[in-house]
Amino acid sequence: MNIQLTKTSISIALMTSSLVFAAGGGGVVADPGAMQGKHFDVKGKAPSSFTVELQNGLRKTLPFEDKRDFEESKRGFIAAPIYKTIMADAGNVAWDMGSYDFLLQGKDFDSVHPSLQRQAILNMGYGLYEVVPGKIYQVRGFDLSNISFVKTNTGWIVFDPLTSKETARAALELVNEKLGKRPVVAVVYSHSHADHFGGVRGVVEEADVKSGKVKIIAPAGFMDHAVAENVYAGNAMTRRLYFQYGVLLPRSPFGHVDQSIGKNTAAGNLGLIEPTILINEPFEKMTVDGVEMEFQNTPGTEAPAEMNTYFPQFKAFWAAENITGTIHNIYTLRGALVRDALAWSKNINNALYRYGNEAQVMFASHSWPRWGNDRVQEVMRTQRDSYAHLNNEVLHLANNGVTINEVHNVYQQPESLKKQWAAHSYHGSEEHNSRAVINRYLGYWDANPATLIPLSPKDSAPLYVEMMGGSTKIMAKGKQLYQQGKYREAMEIVNKLVYAQPNNTAAKDLLADIFEQIGYQKESPSVRNSFLGAAYELRHGMPTGASPKTNGPDMIRAMTTELWLNALAISMDSKKAAGMKFTINLSTPDNGEKFVVEMSNSALTNIKGYQDKNPNLTITVNRSDLEKVMGGQTTFDKLLSEGKAKFTGDRKAFDQLRSTMTTFAPDFELMPGTKVKLPPAKPNKDPFEAPPIANSDGA
Repeated sequence: MNIQLTKTSISIALMTSSLVFAAGGGGVVADPGAMQGKHFDVKGKAPSSFTVELQNGLRKTLPFEDKRDFEESKRGFIAAPIYKTIMADAGNVAWDMGSYDFLLQGKDFDSVHPSLQRQAILNMGYGLYEVVPGKIYQVRGFDLSNISFVKTNTGWIVFDPLTSKETARAALELVNEKLGKRPVVAVVYSHSHADHFGGVRGVVEEADVKSGKVKIIAPAGFMDHAVAENVYAGNAMTRRLYFQYGVLLPRSPFGHVDQSIGKNTAAGNLGLIEPTILINEPFEKMTVDGVEMEFQNTPGTEAPAEMNTYFPQFKAFWAAENITGTIHNIYTLRGALVRDALAWSKNINNALYRYGNEAQVMFASHSWPRWGNDRVQEVMRTQRDSYAHLNNEVLHLANNGVTINEVHNVYQQPESLKKQWAAHSYHGSEEHNSRAVINRYLGYWDANPATLIPLSPKDSAPLYVEMMGGSTKIMAKGKQLYQQGKYREAMEIVNKLVYAQPNNTAAKDLLADIFEQIGYQKESPSVRNSFLGAAYELRHGMPTGASPKTNGPDMIRAMTTELWLNALAISMDSKKAAGMKFTINLSTPDNGEKFVVEMSNSALTNIKGYQDKNPNLTITVNRSDLEKVMGGQTTFDKLLSEGKAKFTGDRKAFDQLRSTMTTFAPDFELMPGTKVKLPPAKPNKDPFEAPPIANSDGA
């Protein structure tokens, strides 16, 4: 099956014996049985009596009497377009809001945590909304994020132009249709994640940016972090997001229902135009076409480079992705550096004391606005306190001996926060965020030497299976625990059996059943998707087909030469480099950069700004041509034949380096026994092509 993959989010065709779904991003086809409440998987199970009992209990104890979020999410509604599907330029479906219409039936789904179902319904807002009368507007429900429009004297300032060109373009067309056509005079990127800049080419032309007609404003460090955060482990991140984002899950009460900060990610063309103005100071004022703004830099919070914005004329506070309708990820399950919960809390506190006393509305790049000064301060304090309590209480527990392998079973929010919807962890979860805090300060080790250098699961599992009396006894006990609703206990032993016997279909099916019930019970869609996604792969195997092409020309241009060289060092198979020793000078005359690349002791290193006096080889190539190699559009040999690259010295060093390169593909198992055995494919990628950049949508 040939699938066009044009964006960092994955679009995959998954074929099983009974169904075909295109999954991931906005390209998903609605499950035809979703409206009838039919399970999409022939092996799927309904919620057990234990899961139903848990959900019913939650419906009685959660603060459903607080309906302010529903009132605020509808406030200011102007119009929705007549369509719910947006097509990508490549011909695929970029966005399909209608695939989630099953959520609007007024039913309680026992296969969905009641709090998550509430959040999923709130995120069904679709269309154009007014935030500040006559001044600030949002289009919601066109992508994972919101796109905001601030009216200036002559045009629009666009805040966070979504993930894809197609959805951003559709949003701008809707605004101009309903409010009168106006030119875009500036674009603000709040931070360095793809769902906040990827659609920029849908709202402005690069020529207008280069001419100075349109300003693009971003926080300091934006360009580096927009690419660098997701390169070094990009292939692993891409594979892991199959679980966090539920890539293989149809949109169904039994599958994907929400992504916590929005429905899902659009599957269109991702672009990037370099900012023309960077905000460097902690607080920086600027007026653009009559609109006064103060930017608050908040590095190291939800993104490495991020900023809030205050509009004093309108008494409106833009919270970027630092304050949304959920407690966010301190550790994101696809993989990323652990964030600083304390710094996050302090930056919210700075905003509270600087702007919170006068702000009359708070809006953000996800979720819905909050109106009225009391309400704004309430939500700011709730989220400030949630991150502060998480950081402080987890470290309090750690200082009393609670370890990283225990804290997720010990840490609890105070009751006062549990009663506030803005403190619920839809995007994050208390379980994985609490472990992240300990990991940030103390690392992964629990200080028991037995866990410092443990056996790999595939090696330890057979010992457990043998000592437990073999697979028959484990299966019997696992089924008993499952029937008793003791799903985590059942998971503990059946998981060992699956690792010991990865081809044991009955064991994999039982583990999938266990995972499914746990997934149904989880409030966080990232956690829910991970359990349900793993269940799907255990039942049907890993997906096969084309791997996503994530490196568009804009992202390649944004990747520094040093970053590319660092990534080559990771791609290198060090065993193949044993005994190699050489030095290569790299020069890119069009931008004046110079590097020394050295192979020594099976390690590839580079240093910028130097040239070796006696290199084995000197490579001279313009950065503009090198980008075509990095993007897979050409090779060094083609550039040599065209006279666009020059080798001076012994070419052997280049050939040796090329011989050590490995091409990564996101086709490794996350669960044992799930990889479909196919004949090995011949690599069709140049070894010097840049490695895949992982999806950073929604962090």
